[in-house]
Amino acid sequence: MILVVAAVLSMTTMFAEDEKVNSTNVYDMRVNMRKLGEALSLSLDQEQSVKDIHKEFCAEMQNAANAGKEERDEMVAKAVHKDVTYMRYVLSRKQFQKYLLLLNTTLNNRGLNK
Repeated sequence: MILVVAAVLSMTTMFAEDEKVNSTNVYDMRVNMRKLGEALSLSLDQEQSVKDIHKEFCAEMQNAANAGKEERDEMVAKAVHKDVTYMRYVLSRKQFQKYLLLLNTTLNNRGLNK
């Protein structure tokens, strides 16, 4: 009986660890910057700015992934808002619309858009 309980507890722990790893992966927002630059037709100046903004966004999303469940949604919302605000200054209107489409699609696919 003790072996059965121990086996069940260890399997539960393994699934919980896998769930945490999978949930952390959901918040990994790294992208291929070359492809993003091509998709948005970025100039050289824009490329560096977008890279810097996106690096900060990725760090904030990882912080959200590691935060408690009750804080996570608010942290994601703040990170997205900050990212979108900065990108609006760097990108042209057309580029920004395309960026929003890409970002929203990514967030929807990962279940983060609420």
